[in-house]
Amino acid sequence: MFYLLHIIGTLAFAMSGALTAMNKKMDPFGVFIIAFVTALGGGTLRDVLIGQTPVGWMQDLIYVHLIIGGFILAILFRKKLEHLRVSLFLFDTIGLGVFTLIGLEKGINIGLHPVICIAIGTMTACFGGVTRDILCNEIPVIFRKEIYATICIFGGIVFFVLKGFGLNNDILYLITSSVIISIRLMAVRFKWALPSLE
Repeated sequence: MFYLLHIIGTLAFAMSGALTAMNKKMDPFGVFIIAFVTALGGGTLRDVLIGQTPVGWMQDLIYVHLIIGGFILAILFRKKLEHLRVSLFLFDTIGLGVFTLIGLEKGINIGLHPVICIAIGTMTACFGGVTRDILCNEIPVIFRKEIYATICIFGGIVFFVLKGFGLNNDILYLITSSVIISIRLMAVRFKWALPSLE
């Protein structure tokens, strides 16, 4: 289940990055680079911080293949994805839920404190999107009013609370990722946001 979630998250973020780049009218190389950094930026930062080098994607080419696949799918179906912003949002939300879990699990595996695990999960989920937005000349969504990183933090808390009840890991992953994805969907639907400082 954990490996499957990693694959889903990588593909989702790659397509999110590719769609954003196409929305900015970039050439194919630019689209690929944005897809690449969106999918792998958070995981690369995480692995460097925890001292896991070479970083994950350098040791398993499946992640590069997934990004190429996401890049090709985004290009092939870009005209069918008429509501580009909706498609981008959905892929980004799936990636957010999945990569938060991956970061949490990586922290647990090396014996880090739950608070640090939640921080690593949030960075894993958000940093690729931050890099994508900066390269596309946008204010990163994490720094805007929209609830984004806060959802990852809440998802991390839910994860550790449920883990305390001794749930099966597969069920734990599904519940946590579903909570993160559901809250993000509701936050956008009902316009939940943190107040901006003026």
